[in-house]
Amino acid sequence: MCGLTGFIDFNNTSSKDILQQCTDVMHHRGPDGNGYEFFQYEQFQVGLGHRRLSIIDLSTAASQPMWYKNFCIVFNGEMYNYAEVKTILEKMGHQFITHSDTEVMLHAWEEWGEKMIDYFIGMFVFILFDKDKKEMYCFRDRAGVKPLYYYWHNGLFLFASELKCFHKHPDFKKEINHQAVHQFFQYGYIMAPLAIFNHTHKLLPGHYLKFTCATKEFSINKYWDVYDSYNKPKLDITEQEAKKHTEELLISACKYRMVADVPVGVFLSGGYDSTAVTALLQAHQPEKIKTYTIGFFEDDHNEAVYAKKVATYLKTDHTEHYCTTKEAQEIIPNIPYYCDEPFGDSSIIPTTLVSQLARKQVTVALSADAGDEIFAGYHKYPLALDLVKKMNAFPYFIKRPAGKLLKYIPDALLLKVTGHSAASIKKQRFSNILQQKSSTPVIMDILLSQVYTNDQLQDLFTHTTTKPWSFFDSENELKKSLGDLDKLLAIDYKTYLPDDILVKVDRASMSTSLEGREPLLDHRIIEFAAQLPEHFKMKGINKKYLLKEIVHDYVPKEMMERPKMGFGVPVFDWLRNDLRYYADEYLSDAAFEIHGLFKKEAVQHIMINFYKGDRNYNSLFWYLLMFQMWHKRWME
Repeated sequence: MCGLTGFIDFNNTSSKDILQQCTDVMHHRGPDGNGYEFFQYEQFQVGLGHRRLSIIDLSTAASQPMWYKNFCIVFNGEMYNYAEVKTILEKMGHQFITHSDTEVMLHAWEEWGEKMIDYFIGMFVFILFDKDKKEMYCFRDRAGVKPLYYYWHNGLFLFASELKCFHKHPDFKKEINHQAVHQFFQYGYIMAPLAIFNHTHKLLPGHYLKFTCATKEFSINKYWDVYDSYNKPKLDITEQEAKKHTEELLISACKYRMVADVPVGVFLSGGYDSTAVTALLQAHQPEKIKTYTIGFFEDDHNEAVYAKKVATYLKTDHTEHYCTTKEAQEIIPNIPYYCDEPFGDSSIIPTTLVSQLARKQVTVALSADAGDEIFAGYHKYPLALDLVKKMNAFPYFIKRPAGKLLKYIPDALLLKVTGHSAASIKKQRFSNILQQKSSTPVIMDILLSQVYTNDQLQDLFTHTTTKPWSFFDSENELKKSLGDLDKLLAIDYKTYLPDDILVKVDRASMSTSLEGREPLLDHRIIEFAAQLPEHFKMKGINKKYLLKEIVHDYVPKEMMERPKMGFGVPVFDWLRNDLRYYADEYLSDAAFEIHGLFKKEAVQHIMINFYKGDRNYNSLFWYLLMFQMWHKRWME
């Protein structure tokens, strides 16, 4: 795991000193070393910078940027099957001087070009520059485990693992993208390809960017898409066959992610996903697996007791730490720095805490994310499917006028009738649902996932904004015959997973110089799971059915059956009490006047209802705070 950055500058105003500044601001991503390559051509400059966290081949021979013939590469991530790919290349006549996966990638490029990606199992972002052809290639892994931002404006092309690198280049123009702000307040995160700044983007997972210096043009090309797997015919196999092959893939994925020349551990919550990873590894490893859990003294947020039961049963080398409120609260001021963009998922706080705990003993930790998106574990899936069924029971000519009428019922009347202070928020959402001509599950998912509807955003912003395109709008790329559940899973895999979950894990782990690995995001698993019949994933109301059946072969069912618990902290209670001073600093009238993006009355309405204890305003209050803290850190 590392950090990378660089540029192509057609203005010839960059320098090696600027490159070093852009690179070294990511010291946390790679404290073990740095490297730079600066090329001065007549018409442009090229820079490649790298911060190293040594994982495989700890020698200086594996340092980056790395050269092979006319190819120069910087690489963030891991190619887990590099030994097998290396063997293939050796049989073709290639010779190697290091034991690193980076060198294997260079030789693979010479042999196969862009097609080399088909051979790789891993998580990665890599930048490859061909100094003879003067072409640059930027690749991002299939799931989007590793991040890559890029900027193209006024003759300057920048790229980096983290946005903070761009701020170190004097020609970077940091202008807020209003569509990105719109999206942040709807979902709590910003979806690729959008980024918080104009002219700035995230490279989509499963894509690569090719920049041709001779023409000053770049193209973005797709090499992998989860939709392709979902659109294939369903596999005609029995439940036992599906279970057996899924288990084999999980074992293979977990074993690959133990490949390292440094100590490796596992985050263990005691839920099905992390228990699956831990159990499968421990069953196939002679030594005890190191597992890590954090606990909280508040019962509603404490998974440590469940994790300890699993660890004891599986006989892992388990470490737990009960965090104080002070320890958790100390993470909050650092969120804007490490996330670089407004980010609304407060579970980044416990994720950072468990990363800090693990980093005391290991350099690599396995995190069991994506089980919900691949095997259907979220509560919203049966809720959305049930809502579709109910909405389709009414003809559109009845639903549409009812939805419009609901929108104009006074809030005071709704409050009197329903007794709920959040009636105005819920009426907007339900009004939108009723007015949809086609009650598809994806539409339900959008409206259930939104914190703020489009209409309400217009009440919040001082500027006029339009809803930005996102992969929620791409349902037509999925074949019409695809089941409703699979549509939901496919969309979440492209949106919530890479732009919320994986952002959270990457920034939290890398803030502590810990490499996070994702065994459930092995592309072989998702390709297989996407082709499984839906009832293997959700049987009736039994979510994550197939994965649970596998886990029950390793851990007693009665030990696992408990209510699903989110990985969170009581941040809203803190903000109403101990941390109320945050509002004085970041949510004052003077603080909002600096940028003038929000209407004063709307902000006051949110704050008043939040401090009244109305939980329906929790997320909006948190998003406002996160945006304001981000703005103060990066824009003022």
